[in-house]
Amino acid sequence: MESIDRHIARWTDTYFKHTREVVNRNGDVTVTYAVFIRRPVVSAPRLMIEWLESVAKERGFTMGIDLKYAEGRWVGAGEPLLYITGPMSQLCDLETLFLQKLGPACVAAYNAFTMCVTLPDVKFIAMDARHCAGTEMAEMMAYAASVGSARARRKSNAVGFIGNATDATAHYFGNEKGMGTMPHALIGYAGSTLKAAQMFHETLPDVPMTVLVDYFGREVSDSLAVAGHFRDLAAGGHLSVRVDTPGGRYIEGLDPQTSYAVLERNVPDVIRGYRNESELRHLIGTGVSAAAIWHLREQLDKAGFNKVKITGSSGFSPEKCRLMADARAPLDFVGTGSYLPDTWTETYATADIIEYNGAPRVKLGREFLFRKKA
Repeated sequence: MESIDRHIARWTDTYFKHTREVVNRNGDVTVTYAVFIRRPVVSAPRLMIEWLESVAKERGFTMGIDLKYAEGRWVGAGEPLLYITGPMSQLCDLETLFLQKLGPACVAAYNAFTMCVTLPDVKFIAMDARHCAGTEMAEMMAYAASVGSARARRKSNAVGFIGNATDATAHYFGNEKGMGTMPHALIGYAGSTLKAAQMFHETLPDVPMTVLVDYFGREVSDSLAVAGHFRDLAAGGHLSVRVDTPGGRYIEGLDPQTSYAVLERNVPDVIRGYRNESELRHLIGTGVSAAAIWHLREQLDKAGFNKVKITGSSGFSPEKCRLMADARAPLDFVGTGSYLPDTWTETYATADIIEYNGAPRVKLGREFLFRKKA
């Protein structure tokens, strides 16, 4: 297994390695780093701190971490989230890697919090793993979702994230295993939505079943067929259907005119005000819109399946969650990986040394990072 030092040497920016060589040649100093992010975030520093502590233990040096914002707290743009103090020779080549472990987690935690607060009665499931750039990012995003969710529970009694897709990170949500039922591939394998549900239930009878219903473009028909076959599960509230309709078409039974009509019946105020193109798409557009959720709920209830739950997935970003909340969409669950920011540059964390052997010093323009006097 690769040593920590070897790993750092291969993955850190070269100019930090050069700096370490210069400091080792000319004499060490004690420095303090101020670490900040340029946008508002929710503090999610645990993975970074644990990594720093493991490096300090491996290298045999002592450092101090002054965490100004505990995990789960809101942090303003540009506010130092924490200060790190220790020997420059040991810290200067760690910046690349510790920043990687902080910024994305804090932004994802902020977005997860926003989504959970916006839809406080909905159970969220983190399904981001397959969209992540490797397992390290997958762990970071699961951790972040759990932090943002916990803040939402504290602040607004939201249900929040009840789990995620993989076993490896299920512990962040207090679970032993990941959550999930079936991908589209299983529907294709079975040849019909009902057949896939039958095969799944026969194979895994004790696993709560959520059936994908958009594979053949028969979201309503297949939902009713599955509920009709599994009447006991449906009546007991133990059956869910998931709509993941692609943005290239409307769900079964809808078009622009009927989408407006279904919202007019259920939430007329939501379409009264001005809406931009993006907002209208989430309300009455193709794919998994608010109108689509209301339409499916109406049809299930009309057939007597009022206890069948609805899971929405496909592009559930903070903005989409806000529009779903405006429309009071009857969602029971949301599966999402889209709390990752649309603009990756928003996740960049930054660090600057602000003290050398106790003397305040920082590049011009970053004086706001100095420690505030009590």
